[in-house]
Amino acid sequence: MELAGLNIKFIPGVGEKRASLLEQEMGIRSYEDMLYYIPYKYIDRTRIYTIGELSSELPYIQVKAKIMNLSAVGTGKQTRMVATAYDGTGELELVWFTGYKYLTSQILPEKEYLIFGKPSVFNHKLNIVHPEIDLYEANAKQLVGFQAIYPTTEKMKKSYLTSRVINKIQANIFKAINGRIQETLPAWFIKKHNLIYLHEALYNIHFPENPDMLRNAQYRLKFEELFYIQLNILKLKFNRKATFQGHPFTVVGNYFNDFYRNHLPFPLTDAQKRVIKEIRSDCGSGKQMNRLLQGDVGSGKTLVAVMCMLIALDNGFQAAIMAPTEILATQHYETISELLKNTPISVGLLTGSTKKKERDVLHDALSDGRLQILIGTHALLEDVVSFKNIGLVVIDEQHRFGVAQRAKLWQKNTIPPHMLVMTATPIPRTLAMTLYGDLDVSVIDQLPPGRKPITTHHAFENKRLQVYKFIQKELELGRQAYIVYPLISESEKMDYRNLEEGYEHVMSYFAPLGYTADIVHGKLKPTEKEEHMRRFVSGETRILVATTVIEVGVNVPNASIMVIESAERFGLSQLHQLRGRVGRGAEQSYCILMTSYKLSNESRKRIETMTSTNDGFEIAEVDLKLRGPGDIEGTQQSGLTCNLRVANLGKDGRVLNEAAQAATLILEDDPLLQKEENQTFATQVKRLFKTKINWRYIS
Repeated sequence: MELAGLNIKFIPGVGEKRASLLEQEMGIRSYEDMLYYIPYKYIDRTRIYTIGELSSELPYIQVKAKIMNLSAVGTGKQTRMVATAYDGTGELELVWFTGYKYLTSQILPEKEYLIFGKPSVFNHKLNIVHPEIDLYEANAKQLVGFQAIYPTTEKMKKSYLTSRVINKIQANIFKAINGRIQETLPAWFIKKHNLIYLHEALYNIHFPENPDMLRNAQYRLKFEELFYIQLNILKLKFNRKATFQGHPFTVVGNYFNDFYRNHLPFPLTDAQKRVIKEIRSDCGSGKQMNRLLQGDVGSGKTLVAVMCMLIALDNGFQAAIMAPTEILATQHYETISELLKNTPISVGLLTGSTKKKERDVLHDALSDGRLQILIGTHALLEDVVSFKNIGLVVIDEQHRFGVAQRAKLWQKNTIPPHMLVMTATPIPRTLAMTLYGDLDVSVIDQLPPGRKPITTHHAFENKRLQVYKFIQKELELGRQAYIVYPLISESEKMDYRNLEEGYEHVMSYFAPLGYTADIVHGKLKPTEKEEHMRRFVSGETRILVATTVIEVGVNVPNASIMVIESAERFGLSQLHQLRGRVGRGAEQSYCILMTSYKLSNESRKRIETMTSTNDGFEIAEVDLKLRGPGDIEGTQQSGLTCNLRVANLGKDGRVLNEAAQAATLILEDDPLLQKEENQTFATQVKRLFKTKINWRYIS
């Protein structure tokens, strides 16, 4: 039965109104969507407590008791329904704030009920607010066991589309389809990996028979989901290796050797040397290189990229570097031109704002080979850009370029160029496997010599004066400071006010001491913004009060303090990026995280992580566990077109490894999935990853 084509409005208990609400709130349209709407937790309802055993410390519990004395208490909006449950061991107060008519029709005085909810204490009395109640005899079997709890929204709750109702809708689907769920894995594969069948897995994910069956169901669904993602992305890799030759870079010649001996700005770290060796080995193999280079801010990725481009030039090829924004492209152009200024190498810059005249000159020099290195934005993807012989393409900040953009660049030559993809955003291993599994991975896990690790402190708002005194000490030593404020679009007005007030506060303390401060935010005119930034970069102003506009692209080695206001409102990766703005000189640098006293558990975890480590990869792992992959920058346009419905990359690393191994074994034997026994896989990959990609889309 093709469940994806059946509309949920036809399921008993749904109808037009609920169907529209489920689509709006959860994106659920079909029977299949509904079955894959997975509970986020389960409550063990196998135990029935007596009222005498209850305390407010217990989580959700159920008691079997009679209910009496239902009455309305209070007036107007304060009206609530109160009743008493008793079972011979004690009494329990039950409270509801809505549904009087419904309750009076439901509660019969001499009947026993299963009462379910979270016990708490109010006015020295034990109570349950909004308990679920069901007649005991009729529902005894259904309600004793593991109960699935589904994520719901406020809108859904208001329309009585509760977790319990969703569970009943799931039961109605299973009645309607009567066991006819099409299997999505071949029988031999299910047997080989000790999996349960799909129908059994989906049934037990919603109605677990026991803890073991629940575990088996979760494993089957997680394994399958991650297996198909791996199969899809590794298929690209195997396909490419089978189809494409690469330019063999057989020589390391004058360009590279001259630069290495005479122009290196500082000695290479062991990590940089290791990565250059990995890239050399790839480029010399005769196969096309596709490699992801990860390294924290300041680890020296650009220098590695330049040296690899010089190997391309030594072998008679051109090289290109592509950045997601004009600012970053221009910065690369300046950095690389500076590195190569005493060499005969020609370097060009092509962005959206390059004038037509300059463009024509660039195009001519490119097509006849005079221009050896081209730096630009995604304008490089345009068909009119024609290289004489492009051998290596470096893509910076890869999370802005999905699989599709990478593929577009392969087509710039009859033999596609080698690809080096770089990022300063550390990617957890599980996420890298899922999003960039078509690439081999290199990591620069060492900072250049002389860099001191940044010291990070947490301070509550009442310590502001001490923080200012600390900044003052650093300024007296000739250093500079950033003070960053959050700017979250929903509360923009309030945020701008905080920023302005913060700036005035800073000025009132530091101006009398003879120190100047500037302010930078998105509402300033570009010329003003640039002028304020320039003054700070040149050291004319000593303090920069800013929003996160300074996250990317400013290098001020003299800045030694980063104060982040309302740090609890920032995500981990953002805090790590901001911290990376200091610590660029030889002096000790500091990051101070200012917060209010009210911290959620998640905020507290983020602050603790920041104060305990500078390791970007460790931070990224914690970030993944806290937020899930969907919120991490770059996962949207990466080519991961199948959203994770069951698996969690923060927690299911072991399952992902097993799924990746299984996918690799199949593709090693049958890279194009043409064999008879692999037809189910081929069909599923087509069905799951049919999303059309806009080649030009780069966010």
